[in-house]
Amino acid sequence: MAIRKTLALVAGLAVATSAMLSGCAGGGTPAAGVKPLIGITMPTVSLERWNNDGAGLKTQLEQLGYTTMLDYADNKNELQIQQLENQINAGAKVLVIASIDGKTLGPTLQKAADKGIKIVAYDRLIMASPNVDYYATFDNEKVGTLQGTFIKTQMDLDKAAGPFNFEPFAGSPDDNNASLFFKGAWDVLKPYVDSGKLVINSETGKKANGNWQDIGILGWGTKDAQAEMENRLNSFYTDKKVQVVLSPNDSLALGIAQALTTAGYKVGADWPVLTGQDGDVANVKNILAGKQSMTVWKDTRELAKRVATMVDQIVKGSAVETNNTKDYNNGNKVVPSYLLDPQVVVKDEVQKKLVDSGFIKADQLA
Repeated sequence: MAIRKTLALVAGLAVATSAMLSGCAGGGTPAAGVKPLIGITMPTVSLERWNNDGAGLKTQLEQLGYTTMLDYADNKNELQIQQLENQINAGAKVLVIASIDGKTLGPTLQKAADKGIKIVAYDRLIMASPNVDYYATFDNEKVGTLQGTFIKTQMDLDKAAGPFNFEPFAGSPDDNNASLFFKGAWDVLKPYVDSGKLVINSETGKKANGNWQDIGILGWGTKDAQAEMENRLNSFYTDKKVQVVLSPNDSLALGIAQALTTAGYKVGADWPVLTGQDGDVANVKNILAGKQSMTVWKDTRELAKRVATMVDQIVKGSAVETNNTKDYNNGNKVVPSYLLDPQVVVKDEVQKKLVDSGFIKADQLA
């Protein structure tokens, strides 16, 4: 008798579990009272911006009534694939993916598509797969254009005599966005390199005129950027000063600034123009201290809101709002996209743009 009751209980639990999973599995209509599951995968917990993105998106989705699985992959591609597989098996309705290497996710995304799960590429376009339904990001080529234009203006490249010693850096070679950042900046700066007004002295830096990936810092590592800058300074700047450094983001700029400090560069005397991107707290402190000239700020709160809205529209079967349906070809298809505008922040704008908006708290900058 006890055995029969136990078997009946097990069977009942199995049915209930199956019903819960089917209620939030891709392609199905959620059962009454069941909150659909949304999978979120971010590249790494070690960079401030991805912490902000993941937490912000999780909050936005939960406010809309969804449950979430939020994973960080420690910049390990195989771990991210495993996390996606777990989210698929858990019955996610939509996967939001900030990819590490978007060229390798095809088989996993096919498994998701076979279950009717929709895919939103978050900030990094997933390449070479037909199963990318939507893409949400900032205008990443514009990020580079803003950085290049800032350098052009600060150095008065059209009028100043020059030449100016210039070192370019690029982002992680496996990140599609890094190519867009570099293209935007290089389209502005290359004419001045070609004319000799901007002079690249390091052998690594000179490779920028060929393949941008040859000057890329794998994984956007701060320490790797510092080591690379130290090598350039020690090898090519023993009798001269670097005057301009193109850094595509804040994590690289942080390492570059440390290398400059170690080499004896002084703020207000011989500190070069140094760009960045993201508005990370440590870098904003450097901007206030004169150790970084600017950052291109992408308000990730707005990106989280936009993606949460897109997910909600997908789940409810509504038309998904996009504003670009022609420019983002992943090698297999043109992915319908939503682009947000980035903006430059300099020292005098930190309070108004970053603190007053609540993006950074004043006590974080103390």
